[in-house]
Amino acid sequence: MPATHDMLLVLSRVSARFADEGEKGTLALKDISLSVPAGSFVSIIGPSGAGKSTLMRVILGFMPQTSGEIVRNFSRPAMVFQNYALFPWLSALDNVAFGLRMSGVPRKERERIAREKLKEVGLAHLENHYPAALSGGQRQRVGLARALALSPDLLIMDEPFSNLDTITSESLKADLLKIWRTYGMTILMVNHLIPDAIELSDHIIVMSGHPGRIEKTFSIDLPRPRDTRSAHFFRHVDLLTEDIRAIS
Repeated sequence: MPATHDMLLVLSRVSARFADEGEKGTLALKDISLSVPAGSFVSIIGPSGAGKSTLMRVILGFMPQTSGEIVRNFSRPAMVFQNYALFPWLSALDNVAFGLRMSGVPRKERERIAREKLKEVGLAHLENHYPAALSGGQRQRVGLARALALSPDLLIMDEPFSNLDTITSESLKADLLKIWRTYGMTILMVNHLIPDAIELSDHIIVMSGHPGRIEKTFSIDLPRPRDTRSAHFFRHVDLLTEDIRAIS
């Protein structure tokens, strides 16, 4: 992965600790160094407990690092959560508009933007529905629309497909790639499925745990759109799988 220019995010030997009863706390991340090129699609994969979600919190500043440096060349980050994180008492429209409301955007303008983003994710007809009346895939699309409403330059996604069935996941992946190309944003996605990471990503970062650290980075040189049934694709899957098995 390039590390000298046009970087949206750079981490240099970043470590972080969980606050617990110990004097120093539990080491969660150790010596994390990575560079994320602007406009790229980067996946972070690794076993449970490898610190992937913790790394996202540190990147966003929700959790402080205890050492190392972070250069954040982004100003409008947004996040899509694994468990949707929608407000059950708000309609789809009001959930999408929530971040704009918190930013002081007038109601008429934020509702216009929210309707526009719901249309982009194929849910314009469900703007008055509440989360309980939506399927898992529809809830994830509302979460994506809420993030897009902020016009992010960095979109962080924490295992966005893990709670979805295969058909819904495939549809959302196709829409996500279209949105990524349209917006030209940078996407940093936590994932646990190797084929998904290879299908979507320019670069893949492999983490291991206890404490969380980066073991390897890979650049995916397959042309887009990617043929997930080709021999070259399966070769990439096999090579990455072998590397992860060696790490674990």
